Amino acid sequence: MKRVLVVDDEESILKIVGYALSQAGYEVHTASDGIGAEFMFAEVHPDIVILDLMLPGKSGLDVARDLRAESNIPIIMLSARGDEVDRILGLEFGADDYVTKPFSPRELVSRVKAILRRVDSGADDKSCVTVGDLEVDSRSRQVRLSGQPIHLTSSEFSILLHLAKHPGTAYSRYAILTALWDESPVGDERAIDVHIHNIREKIETDPKSPTYILTVRGFGYRLREP
Repeated sequence: MKRVLVVDDEESILKIVGYALSQAGYEVHTASDGIGAEFMFAEVHPDIVILDLMLPGKSGLDVARDLRAESNIPIIMLSARGDEVDRILGLEFGADDYVTKPFSPRELVSRVKAILRRVDSGADDKSCVTVGDLEVDSRSRQVRLSGQPIHLTSSEFSILLHLAKHPGTAYSRYAILTALWDESPVGDERAIDVHIHNIREKIETDPKSPTYILTVRGFGYRLREP
């Protein structure tokens, strides 16, 4: 049974989300502040974290940054603030997805399922794509650059893998978004730009002049051909 850690300072949110996830077959653990979130993370080793942006004591952004420093666990950020700056900040701090309150518990459960399905999707796929010094291994969900492991979030890896399956093929932002969410895209295309930016920061010698992930002006992105 997959374990989900839900972190929110609103008791009603914890109850509603916890109930929906339990009904969907997940083992649910909760915390109401940032310090408690990090304690529970170390205690239960969840498979995914649903993390509120505004928390007492330690913000959700700080918690996300701390978790990302030691793990590539999927993180979904929650916030009552729908400002684009907040969404971008959440993604830049390592979140895989962003949900604005009020939200549908059913939609949140669907996003959890989709992300965990992506994490597990490489189990039977033994393909490995190599482009220059970059190696994308779908079976182990690992990325190596010149033999050294590169740590990507779940969404970052899925985007890179999608591009790597057909090097040289240009994909629109919408097509990438669709691939991430099993042909039922949620979120906005701006998130793809943020994820691409984060990937380039990790794999490119000069992110401002990329040699692996190339921009197709006015359309989207493509991975350089081997």
